[in-house]
Amino acid sequence: MALNYIWIAFFLVAFAVAILKLIFLGDTQVFGDMVQSTFDMAKVSVDISIYLIGVISLWQGIMKIGEEGGAVNYLTRIVSPFFTKLFPELPKNHPAIGSMMMNFSANMLGLDNAATPLGLKAMQDLQSTNAKEEEASNAMIMFIVLNTSGLTIVPVSVMAIRAAQGAANPADVFLPILLATYFASLGGLIAVALKQRINLLQPTILAWLGGITALIASALFAFSTMNDQMVSTISNAAGNGIILGIIAAFLLLALRKKINVYETFIEGAKDGFSISIKIIPYLVAILVAIGVFRASGAMDYLVSGMGWFFSLFLEDTRFVDALPTALMKPLSGSGARGMMVEQMNVHGADSFIGRMASVFQGSTETTFYTLAVYFGSVSIRKTRYALGAGLFADLCGIIAAIVITYIFFG
Repeated sequence: MALNYIWIAFFLVAFAVAILKLIFLGDTQVFGDMVQSTFDMAKVSVDISIYLIGVISLWQGIMKIGEEGGAVNYLTRIVSPFFTKLFPELPKNHPAIGSMMMNFSANMLGLDNAATPLGLKAMQDLQSTNAKEEEASNAMIMFIVLNTSGLTIVPVSVMAIRAAQGAANPADVFLPILLATYFASLGGLIAVALKQRINLLQPTILAWLGGITALIASALFAFSTMNDQMVSTISNAAGNGIILGIIAAFLLLALRKKINVYETFIEGAKDGFSISIKIIPYLVAILVAIGVFRASGAMDYLVSGMGWFFSLFLEDTRFVDALPTALMKPLSGSGARGMMVEQMNVHGADSFIGRMASVFQGSTETTFYTLAVYFGSVSIRKTRYALGAGLFADLCGIIAAIVITYIFFG
């Protein structure tokens, strides 16, 4: 529903701005620019969709290998002690833990569309332990907020779009996205834990959070002391190395279980192809709307207004040009994706703005969409404080993305 109003607003605001420009500025070209943008952005959206078909199919196949090879089961056993502390309502080894781990795994690999059906399965499992059928349980809210914080290890979709847009090294945003999503997840976790009175000072939780935080802080400190060339070199090597390492680990585990890797990959890739096809009309719709919005001049006025506001107390306001992606992401994943593509078209995939938009896209989740779909799937009407906690996690991710992008690419 939110996307419906957003889509209408893009066109109506763009049309209103165009009329005002015609009346007060005598701009007779604005309508022609808007019509031309519909054709240009329709072509861009299809070009990107075709590229995504291959990438999403590839990673869906790899995820299937990981699932059949037992990688997800290994991961579940590893995190089970941590999860039992965060989800005290769930019985030990409850099926919901495995379902949530599958969802988190897909999110960590940047496979947003693949994560959705896994998340719906997790919600069904969590509903089986819910005493109030129409009201969100504590476990559901914790799961939703951690989901919407969007912890991403391998941002496949973002890197695929950067590659399609001509980025010299699409994986150069890998570490910035990983760091930003971590802070978003940490912020969401703390917010929910305080509300649910979960003691985060328990030894198991402290060991996990303390270890991860120390690792993240050390990485940030190390990168802040390096020059731009060294940061770029190490980030690229680590990003590409981890991606290849994940693939290798999945393959080795599958071989160990004597699984037909090729057939398993094909089965998963078929699902990926179906998911990719479904993206095309949504991408066309939102990119055309955003293209019209920008061609009318409305985007320039919006960015100029935000730039003026932040210039009142900040010297460097370059990040403002990328903020539309951050503001759109909680409302619509496809809308934010369209904003990111538009900013890459205007500024370049390897520009500061193009990279920051990429980090924004990968550092948060579609909060409103996720809450509507996930809670709707199990007929939950009373979502309690889930939205507030999810938006707080998004805010943490946005602030972290700005700071981290300046460290890496500023």
